[in-house]
Amino acid sequence: MADSMAEQLQQDMQCEGLLECIHGLKQLDKDCYRAMVESDGPLTIDEVAERVDRERSTAYRAIQRLLQSGFIQKEQINYDQGGYYHVYYPTDPSQIANDMQRMLNDWYAKMGQLIHEFEDKYQQVDDGTVAVDGR
Repeated sequence: MADSMAEQLQQDMQCEGLLECIHGLKQLDKDCYRAMVESDGPLTIDEVAERVDRERSTAYRAIQRLLQSGFIQKEQINYDQGGYYHVYYPTDPSQIANDMQRMLNDWYAKMGQLIHEFEDKYQQVDDGTVAVDGR
């Protein structure tokens, strides 16, 4: 079960916790991301799998989650004789940070709206009773 917001605010969180908190990424996803960040260049799925010591299919699923969340980019490399393969590399951290800030702002606005709806729904009326759904 997810921690409540109050519990999360009391925890000693590291910046990497944002990957889990905001995007729901798993430890393997974070390990794959770190492998790409620490690499001198783009990596194939096989190279990522080797660096995190996992099967190719397991690394592939983590890479797909990272692509979906925008943390990495994919590039197609074509062979001269035909065919192709993909390589992956991290997205610019500034772009990721801007995306997370935008998502946080959207979440904050939505929570503010829900708090306002809560207040309206349960607002005390003059006679001391609680108004529920305008009744």
